Amino acid sequence: MSDDLIFYTNPMSRGRIVRWMLEEVGHPYRTEVLDYNTTMKAPAYRAINPMGKVPALRHGDTVITECAAICTYLADAFPEAGLAPPPGDRRRGVYFRWMFFAAGPVDAAATNESMGFVMPPGRERMAGYGCFADVMNALEGAVSHSDYVVGDDFTAADVYLGSQIGWGMLFGSVEKRPAFERYWARISARPAAIRAKAIDDALMAELQAVPG
Repeated sequence: MSDDLIFYTNPMSRGRIVRWMLEEVGHPYRTEVLDYNTTMKAPAYRAINPMGKVPALRHGDTVITECAAICTYLADAFPEAGLAPPPGDRRRGVYFRWMFFAAGPVDAAATNESMGFVMPPGRERMAGYGCFADVMNALEGAVSHSDYVVGDDFTAADVYLGSQIGWGMLFGSVEKRPAFERYWARISARPAAIRAKAIDDALMAELQAVPG
């Protein structure tokens, strides 16, 4: 494996999204598995991500954190994978729209929903996502008009937004609407998604088998 790409993660984290993206890209990478209570908070890793969280990615001398940023970066760094509309293509605007809709309103709304936070009536303007129902309706529209959010082409936006939908339905923070279930079934059947899941499931089993 090449040291050109180093992936810092834990299989019980959002690092699973980046794992899928890396498998879609197809470039060799090395995985560093971190523990929540020790190595993830140690000075050596804090120098990479001061937040002490995963995932993070090192590409040569460049460090990228935040799942949406990593997915976007990888799509541009490895254009041969065809995971983003090229510069100058107007579909790039649609691609960015839904990538960052997932990173902003969807993530915030789903997190608040899972925590049981209720937006006080009349205070929706204070939250970037407005209200949970509006986010779900907009999300349904994004995945209902074509196979993928940028039309007929699968992109990094599908990796990120699709992961939000898949995990959200699993844990109850995203409604199980038929449109979401059809979309998730379609994209989660991709070979890269299946490979990524198998890798992280195996790592999770290894970690759970370690005493203490």
